[in-house]
Amino acid sequence: MVHISLRSAATLCVMVACGAALISVCATMHSLSPITFSPRDTEIAAIPSVTSPASPIPGSFEGKVRPAEFAGAWYPGDAETLRRMVDQFLIQADRHIGPSEGTPIGLVVPHAGYIYSGAVAAAGFKQLEGHAIDTAVIISADHQRPLSQPIAVYAEGGFATPLGVVPVDVDLAQDLVAAEPRIKADASAHAREHVIEIELPFLQRVCPTCKIVPILMGDDADETVDALADALLKVLPGRRAVVIASSDLSHYPAAADAREVDAATLDAILTGNPSRVRQTIAQLMQRGYANLFTCACGEAAILTTMRVARGLGADTITLLRYANSAEAPEGQSEQAVGYGAVLFWRYRPPDLTPAQRQELLHLARTTIGTYLESSQIPDYRTTDPEIARPSGVFVTLKKEGELRGCIGHMQGDTPLWQAVQKMAIAAATADPRFPSLAPAELEQVEIEISVLSPLNRLDKWEDIQVGTHGLVLDYHGQRGVFLPQVPVEQGWDRTEYLDNLCLKAGVPKDCWRDTAAKLYTFTAIVFGETP
Repeated sequence: MVHISLRSAATLCVMVACGAALISVCATMHSLSPITFSPRDTEIAAIPSVTSPASPIPGSFEGKVRPAEFAGAWYPGDAETLRRMVDQFLIQADRHIGPSEGTPIGLVVPHAGYIYSGAVAAAGFKQLEGHAIDTAVIISADHQRPLSQPIAVYAEGGFATPLGVVPVDVDLAQDLVAAEPRIKADASAHAREHVIEIELPFLQRVCPTCKIVPILMGDDADETVDALADALLKVLPGRRAVVIASSDLSHYPAAADAREVDAATLDAILTGNPSRVRQTIAQLMQRGYANLFTCACGEAAILTTMRVARGLGADTITLLRYANSAEAPEGQSEQAVGYGAVLFWRYRPPDLTPAQRQELLHLARTTIGTYLESSQIPDYRTTDPEIARPSGVFVTLKKEGELRGCIGHMQGDTPLWQAVQKMAIAAATADPRFPSLAPAELEQVEIEISVLSPLNRLDKWEDIQVGTHGLVLDYHGQRGVFLPQVPVEQGWDRTEYLDNLCLKAGVPKDCWRDTAAKLYTFTAIVFGETP
């Protein structure tokens, strides 16, 4: 199962079903801050150097150290200027997962000049902060093709940036070369490629002790993707590593076309199905978009990362940030390049003990009672990391077994205890199907809390598990939601579940069969006052 969490410049309004009923819930998504762009070619833009690139930090390295070839051109050549720029990007980026929420396994990040894609790259690298990672395997396409071999690994020494030298994980690199005959150690292939070097200052700031394994892919063939993915899956288990695909998205279509193309490409990536990505990109390239040179210059690197991340246990895929060049004040609508940051990670559900569940239920009841009496929200503080971790939540109220209110917030962007307080008040006072709960009614009401997982962009509807999966439908802007317990309470099979979801969204009941329908699943930890 692969989850997806969406972050985009929009407000997601969904029709949320509690029991067999329906309410409207809106969750505000994180907006995208503009990046400063120039009308020049956005992948080869230069920024002025304050000084020449700093010399590598002295150290003991086995083999040659690749110099910082693109410092002072694609990013600042002065160490302090570079440090300030990268740190500012990282400060502005949202942290999506900490060690308590899950483990990062893979990333897709862009590789344009920092004034263009730095903010998007930072959104990806931000997720590595605080995690135990020893090595970053960085994969990209060789832009100077053809290579003399399909896969070229820099297997010695290190890569220099103005911030110092990032050492190669020589043992891992050599194990990788030994695992597959099509993988060769070739430092010369990396001499004039920017696609790995440009990621390193971000890595140095979020994981200063990390080593790297730089890899260039010479073609996009399935055989090459499979060879590298299989080799990585042989050598990475047991190692604390993250796999990073360095790739931009669409190149040079008009801005409106770039958004359309990139949305389709990212949606395919979020399904977790490499075949879907291949098919989607092939279809997009055949549609005749003017000046569309590629949908993803690192297509093979993305596909490899998807395969490896899934093989290493990633069950969640999060779109962290998207931008294209035309969105900036100086951007050109006639020509754009897309940039996306995607995280592949292993989700860790909250481990709520019976005592913690009772505390949350007590908090919900106390909050409702206080609010109904005084319109005040009671003060609550906790140091419990499970109760404080960000989570999506629904609070359901039942009176004599019948629904009395149910409202939820699906996005995990609020501490669990705070989300419980907010949704408890909303369920008691803001459900449009019912009058506000009277103070005297509270003792007759039973409270149920559902703690939600991230959303899962469903690849095949046949994978829906009735009784386990809640569903979100997005069909031409019409949205509907059912909690996992709804089809069980109603006695629906999978088809009836989907038909009723369409009806609750206000669209024809068989809309889910249309390829335009997007389905997402989620799971929930459900507990209430009645055992």
